[in-house]
Amino acid sequence: MHIVDGVLSTEVVVSGAVIAVGGIAYGLRSITIENMPRTALLSAVFFVASLIHVPIGPTSIHLIMNGLLGLILGWAAFPAVFIALLLQAVFFGFGGITVLGVNTVNMALPAVLVGLAFSPLLARMDGRFMAIAAFLAGASSIMLSAVMVGASLALSGQEFIATAKLVFINNMPIMVVEGFLTAAAFSLIKKVRPAMLLSGGNARATA
Repeated sequence: MHIVDGVLSTEVVVSGAVIAVGGIAYGLRSITIENMPRTALLSAVFFVASLIHVPIGPTSIHLIMNGLLGLILGWAAFPAVFIALLLQAVFFGFGGITVLGVNTVNMALPAVLVGLAFSPLLARMDGRFMAIAAFLAGASSIMLSAVMVGASLALSGQEFIATAKLVFINNMPIMVVEGFLTAAAFSLIKKVRPAMLLSGGNARATA
C-alpha cells in the first residue's frame, strides 16, 4: 500500500497533498485533550500493523487496520495515519516523503468513510450482527484503500495499470484477515472499554 517517491505523476502527488492537508486539518479539530491518548494509541497500532511487509511481485501486502481507526477515531484517523506514515518514511524508508499526502489519503480516507457508514449501525447493534458489521467495515476499508492505491498508480501512467490490478488482487486475502481482526477488536473494546466508542466518530453517531 505504501507508494514510493518518483512513481506518481506530479498532478497525483499535488492532489493527494492538498486533500491530505484538508483531512488532517479537519481531523485535528476533533482531537481533544481527553481523546488524544486514544488517537496516539491507534496511530501506534497502525504504525506497527503496517510496518511488516510481505513482498509479492512488484508490490507488497501488510495489515493496515484503518477500518478500526475509522470506527473509533472518525476524522481523527487522518492525523493518526499521517504521523505513523511520516515516522515509517523517515526511520524505515517505507513509502516516501513527496508521496506522503497520497499515501495518507489512500489509507485515511477509506477509514473515515467506513467510520461514517458503519458507526451509526454499530452503535445500534450487538452480538453476532455487530461482529458481522465490524467485519464488513474492516474488509471494505482495505478494499477502498486498494482501489485508491490502484487509481493513484493508473492515473500516473498506462505502464502502472498492471501493477494497479496486482495491488488489488494481492490485498484480497488482507481484506478477509482485517475483517476478522476488526470484528474481534471492536467486539473486545465494546465489551471491556465501551467508553472508547462513546466519543469521536461514535459519539457523533450516537448523539
